Amino acid sequence: MQFTKPRTLLGTLFVFLAGVGAVKADQNVNEVEINAPIDKVYVYVSQPDRWHEWHPASLSASTGEVKVLKAGDTFSEKIRIYGQETEMNYKVVIASPPNEFKTAFTSPLIDGTIHYQLETRGTGTYFKRTLEYSLDKYMATMQAGMKKMSVVALENLKGKLESK
Repeated sequence: MQFTKPRTLLGTLFVFLAGVGAVKADQNVNEVEINAPIDKVYVYVSQPDRWHEWHPASLSASTGEVKVLKAGDTFSEKIRIYGQETEMNYKVVIASPPNEFKTAFTSPLIDGTIHYQLETRGTGTYFKRTLEYSLDKYMATMQAGMKKMSVVALENLKGKLESK
């Protein structure tokens, strides 16, 4: 896995800019009560190699070895989003067992953070997952593609009609 300095800096910059409102980030918050001890839940969700077992967008992850990650660790994940597969590069920014785990990610299509917050509730665990993301790169890529396709379409139209 390559987590290059420029990508790391871009991901960190995104997280900073999203935090101060300079980048428009969308947010998706989901919560669930899990009938399992908090330690078990934390160990499971802080191992990205296992995300594909429960998250439908995750195809695989590579952390180097299956283990609970610490702050500063990096890894990559292959996901399928909007019908496209893309490689995500992550850095763990918070690892505070068993209550909190947060990553920052960057990819050709999407940048953002995934934040897990856990609390003991009786004999189970309250689990909150917050996904903050920006589709600015994806939209820019689509917009550029649409502009190029429109130029080609008009060239094709001109060629078809003028050749007859």
